[in-house]
Amino acid sequence: MDKFKTVLNIANQQTKLGIGVVALLTAGGEQIFSSVVFKCPCSPKLNFVYGMVFLLVPALALLLLGYIINKKTWKLLTGLCHRDRLCSWSRFVFSGTLLFQISTTAMVAPSSWVAVALLSGNYFECAMTGVNVSAYKENLCGGKPSAEQCQKELFRLPCGKGISGVPEADKDDVLLTLRAQSQILGWLLIASIMLSNLLLSCLARCSSPISYLQLKFWRMYAQEESCMIDSFSAKHAKELAERNLKSFFNQTPPEDIQTPSKKAWEKISSIYKFSSKDHHYSTLHRFVESNHQEVDSSLMRMASVKSNDSGGVNPPVLGFVDEGKMGV
Repeated sequence: MDKFKTVLNIANQQTKLGIGVVALLTAGGEQIFSSVVFKCPCSPKLNFVYGMVFLLVPALALLLLGYIINKKTWKLLTGLCHRDRLCSWSRFVFSGTLLFQISTTAMVAPSSWVAVALLSGNYFECAMTGVNVSAYKENLCGGKPSAEQCQKELFRLPCGKGISGVPEADKDDVLLTLRAQSQILGWLLIASIMLSNLLLSCLARCSSPISYLQLKFWRMYAQEESCMIDSFSAKHAKELAERNLKSFFNQTPPEDIQTPSKKAWEKISSIYKFSSKDHHYSTLHRFVESNHQEVDSSLMRMASVKSNDSGGVNPPVLGFVDEGKMGV
């Protein structure tokens, strides 16, 4: 279990590695699911529905799971109904951009499922043999001596049983055609995903307002802050719980423990907004710098020039800032 947690921590710290692990786990799960659970009913009424359900419904479930485990989803939704200017245009644009960033990450697992399922061809074979379209059946069985019987018995071909009047060679030829169509769609889907990912990555890097090395440092900082805030919160929560329990059981006045106010929690829990006039690396960094300034102005501050500009839509290249570790 500890080794598994170590792998998850490494995957969380490396976005590309994490995406690769998710894709591989999805592909492996699909293969097991296809071989153990999936059994085509070979029914003219159920084949198409059954095949499409196995092809698309797990992908939908993985998509929803991707939204659930993304930290940004809950940062965006928590307290949304109580915020001012909920319907303002700027907030709508910002929320739409953030939702697009969340969706691109959430689409990794479902697209992997559909692509691997199409490459294996089992679901597609079952579904397409249940299509009740005469033109499609004629195209699939056309040119064969048993074309008429093939069209009538098409829904039985995936099972290979109870077929009369259709030679084995014709049956294999139809199934090979369906598998070829499925694999073509699978490779086209993979190619389109890779091309879209490349174009979006190039566009994000091209429009980056910061340099490559600063971006690399920023990503390291975001990961470290995400890990450390969990440990600091757990430590502080433990101290507060111990203080309250000691006070309760010993019937003594509670010791003074400083805890951030509700307003402070709200500020550091908000979605990060990039501003070109400062170099705050997170909402926590911005809060600390803006609320705990040195009295002596002669002392040099680590952060860059302060700004009242809250920023607008974040550059796509900074989409990692609020991600941290996956979880609600």
